[in-house]
Amino acid sequence: MILPRCTVMIVTLGLLTACGNRGEDVTLTRLTNTGDGPDEFSILPSKPLQTPESYSELPAPTPGARNLTDQDPKADGVAALGGNPAALAVTTPAASDAGLLRYASRNGTQPAIRETLAAEDADIRRSYGRVNVLRFGPRDNYADAYKDQWLDSHAEEERLRRSGIDTPSAPPKED
Repeated sequence: MILPRCTVMIVTLGLLTACGNRGEDVTLTRLTNTGDGPDEFSILPSKPLQTPESYSELPAPTPGARNLTDQDPKADGVAALGGNPAALAVTTPAASDAGLLRYASRNGTQPAIRETLAAEDADIRRSYGRVNVLRFGPRDNYADAYKDQWLDSHAEEERLRRSGIDTPSAPPKED
């Protein structure tokens, strides 16, 4: 009677260890919010309240606009490093980028490119969203959804070299 119990325990222990972690955290690349709690990175503490020098110089309240006590991490980081936070608000390209922009737009531009890409991306995610509903095995939904669009860097390097374009050395191809 002891032998079958021992055998069952060993088999059970073996099955449990086979279901264990593969040595890498696959859940970090799922890119889905699986919890029902708040997103810790979306909560920013507000700046402390300060009495203005003149109440008459305060901007008029604008519904939906930023509050004076709202955090602005990018502007705060630029200011902390000695830069000008107002430079972040510039909406026109720098004059030094004129040549680059002229070359990039030499064949024309598509004004609604962001909307087009957003619609195409939504179609990809919608079509892939029904595939792994039961979640059998450790799957990486993000990688699986976009795998057809990945660039094969080694094949591209070979293509460029065959065309006579010098390319930097690359790490060896993984098997």
